[in-house]
Amino acid sequence: MAKFNIITQFLKDISFESPNVPELFFKQENTPAKLEINIDIQIKGADNNLFMVDLITKVHSKLEAGDKSIFLIDTTFSGLVQMEEEKDEEAKKRTLLIDVPTLLFPTVRALITRLTSESGFPTFTMQPVDFAQLYAQKQAGGAAAPAAPAANQ
Repeated sequence: MAKFNIITQFLKDISFESPNVPELFFKQENTPAKLEINIDIQIKGADNNLFMVDLITKVHSKLEAGDKSIFLIDTTFSGLVQMEEEKDEEAKKRTLLIDVPTLLFPTVRALITRLTSESGFPTFTMQPVDFAQLYAQKQAGGAAAPAAPAANQ
């Protein structure tokens, strides 16, 4: 692991949409819901070993019957990272794609929990994400499957 310091972390973008409210509240269907969770990490480099790591999370809840959206949450939570000089490119890559997102994720998880708790729908708390496993899947050419197991809402 390359040595690094997160200089600052911040919310770059957040969106909560519930396009079928108030209809969903009036109908009170007992149809099961399904969740799609996708996580992406984007890195932008700058001079002096500074990097911007964007943790992009999308959570889409919809009714199984009819595929009607319940809510859609999009967040981009970022960290500005200062990294010590690192000759090993693989170590640098693993730090930026595993270690930094692991430190950013708890804030994203708390934001999503808070948004759903305020939405009028049952509160949803994301399960922890194993960024090392995601990295390994991506290196092995695995499909961009949901990053975390769906949980009951």
